[in-house]
Amino acid sequence: MQQSSHTTSLSIRSFQFCSNNSVTFTNMKLPTLSVLYLIHLTSLLLILAESTQPPFSCDISDPRTKSYPFCKTTLPITQRVQDLVSRLTLDEKISQLVNSASSIPRLGIPAYQWWSEALHGVAYSLRVTQGIRFNGTIQSATSFPQVILTAASFDAHLWYRIAQAVGIEARAIYNAGQAMGMTFWAPNINIYRDPRWGRGQETPGEDPLVSGKYAVSFVRGIQGDSFEGGKLGQHLQASACCKHFTAYDLDNWKGVKRYVFNAKVSLQDLADTYQPPFQSCIQQGKASGIMCAYNRVNGVPNCADYNLLSKTARGQWGFNGYITSDCDAVAIIHEDQGYAKLPEDAVADVLKAGMDVNCGTYLKKYTKSAVEKRKLPVSKIDRALHNLFSVRIRLGLFDGNPVKQPYGTIGSDKVCSQEHRNLALEAARNGIVLLKNTDKLLPLSKTKTTSLAVIGPNANSAKTLVGNYAGPPCKPVTPLQGLQSYVKDTRFHQGCNAVNCSSAFIAQSVKIAKGADHVVLVMGLDQTQESEDHDRVDLLLPPKQQNLISRIARVAKNPVILVLLSGGPVDISFAKNDQHIGSILWAGYPGEAGGRALAEIIFGDHNPVTWYPQSYVNVPMTDMRMRPEPSSSYPGRTYRFYQGPKVFEFGYGLSYSNYTYEILPVTQNRVHIMVESSNPHRYLPVSEMGDEVCEKMKYTVKVRVKNHGAMAGKHPMLLFVRQPKMVNGRPVRQLVAFQSVNLNAGERADVEFELRPCEHLSSAKKDGSMVIEEGSYLLSIGDKESEIQVVK
Repeated sequence: MQQSSHTTSLSIRSFQFCSNNSVTFTNMKLPTLSVLYLIHLTSLLLILAESTQPPFSCDISDPRTKSYPFCKTTLPITQRVQDLVSRLTLDEKISQLVNSASSIPRLGIPAYQWWSEALHGVAYSLRVTQGIRFNGTIQSATSFPQVILTAASFDAHLWYRIAQAVGIEARAIYNAGQAMGMTFWAPNINIYRDPRWGRGQETPGEDPLVSGKYAVSFVRGIQGDSFEGGKLGQHLQASACCKHFTAYDLDNWKGVKRYVFNAKVSLQDLADTYQPPFQSCIQQGKASGIMCAYNRVNGVPNCADYNLLSKTARGQWGFNGYITSDCDAVAIIHEDQGYAKLPEDAVADVLKAGMDVNCGTYLKKYTKSAVEKRKLPVSKIDRALHNLFSVRIRLGLFDGNPVKQPYGTIGSDKVCSQEHRNLALEAARNGIVLLKNTDKLLPLSKTKTTSLAVIGPNANSAKTLVGNYAGPPCKPVTPLQGLQSYVKDTRFHQGCNAVNCSSAFIAQSVKIAKGADHVVLVMGLDQTQESEDHDRVDLLLPPKQQNLISRIARVAKNPVILVLLSGGPVDISFAKNDQHIGSILWAGYPGEAGGRALAEIIFGDHNPVTWYPQSYVNVPMTDMRMRPEPSSSYPGRTYRFYQGPKVFEFGYGLSYSNYTYEILPVTQNRVHIMVESSNPHRYLPVSEMGDEVCEKMKYTVKVRVKNHGAMAGKHPMLLFVRQPKMVNGRPVRQLVAFQSVNLNAGERADVEFELRPCEHLSSAKKDGSMVIEEGSYLLSIGDKESEIQVVK
């Protein structure tokens, strides 16, 4: 999401200050504003900033409250919403269909802002119209690592704890009167299909299972549910919104923009790659919101796709919440895609499809004329309003003073608390990946390292640490600052003028490097290289940055340590093969505590994405196929199907310790499909088996892991399954379970994984149906494998 591309940049916005602290904007040209008006504008903004009263409806001091059934907390939410909607005029109804929903003063309903961000912490907004402000008593929020790094921990409980902290801070900001909304448009669970995608950093990576489990953990945490789920009830701590539904993973690549891109996706790939994370988000996570994406899928805009929004999400998966468009996604259906002939057609298309609220102004402008032209029945508006007001009631915003509600006691002391900042540090520690460590260069000796050279454009950049969709961090620590706390004699040079390194300061950097015991190069990418609306065209570091690394490595006293900050993978074959580069660390965008985590030299040991070579750029980013096609030299995508060369494999990572595995004898190595079927094929559709049969088929796999090293460590264990032959579009291998375990030096543990054949042994056919095939399957972890048989 980003600010509307349709906004005129030469205009500023005038506003009217309302009694409920809402701000209504109209376009107004600069020359028409007087000095007095500007003074008035400033004073009113100061009043708004100083307000500490959170907006809510149904104040018990308002005599009207007693007469409104929608204010009676003893009534079912459905009945309350029906009463509320029945009281609205058509104009009032339409005013609620956009992200900046207007106030309804006669009913005591304040304005509401549906658009707030919380991707990896409550996010900062430059626009007063958005839901969160940091201009009051609370001026920062805990900034956790960017999602791609957090996912590298393979620790679902950690993901839950982070989201729980984000939800608590969000509610604290609302209670402090600095929020006009409690609906947060996160998580981003699109599959990281192509390594060039600028927004891959926001996602949990390329694996559908990981993405789905991340979605469930995040949604449960932020909304106030338990880690296991099922304890939420009707009250929401905050509202999560899984995005971008669906097959959205291209922003702006060689002139192909997300607004017009038509993703041609097979039913097979939809079934086993693009849709599973959203299904998990809805069915297991119980998300209260989803966002439909800009792009078209097989010709139909996502926000106008009845089969996607109503038939699949609500009908098949049981979604019970609101659906928002991405920002301006309704406008582009007419203005950019030409799918709808008139603006009113676009409005009718999305509301009939099942969308509820428009980020933008299109529904505000054109819904009434769509009704008057009989393109849209009012019943579709009422349906949308039912979903919207149901969520606001679940957030406690129609239950009177929020201080007296379940989350009303969460105070500002919960924001940037020591507990949350420690959690940000823990997440950075557990996510950072060791990619190379020749001759056990790392960890460095604290006593023998008397001088350190820290060089690179990312070494002292607090901005780079947090990636995109970030709020103002509590107490950021850059890599330079973290390393300075360990080595008093630390010398720094930026090395390049910027990350693109258009000017490299080689002579100065070489001089500093020569005089130090060890050299740490903090390089990589930042938001100028990969970001929303900006995909990469290659997978290399900027040429002068790569040259600088090699030049310094050749003159340093000892092999250098290369730290990469980036959201996406980079082809660093040159560094992998350079004997002068002893260690390589990937630190993602590690959040406010990233510099401290790096300096502590406590690193994670696995990586959530495949690192592709530069030659991969020959594959068009617009090709959505997951599976390879050897006849046309198409290599496939992600570790599950890709058959080309790799720089680092999915799940690759080193450790300071040596871990071994043993798959313990299983009580059953034969899976019987317990369903009578006349199907003559060697497979059975999962849809014919039913939930009860699938539940009975699950069983436990035990793995013994031992730490043979001299250091304690947190170690992610990844259990895969594969079939001996990759035929009929089967994956090369598929992650079926993962778990992190803490082991002291010499310690061992037996870890249990639950294997669900209907989920873990099934594969998608070309028609999109999921089936379990008879035959042999191989479970693998590390270098150990165990065979199981599936028989009908």
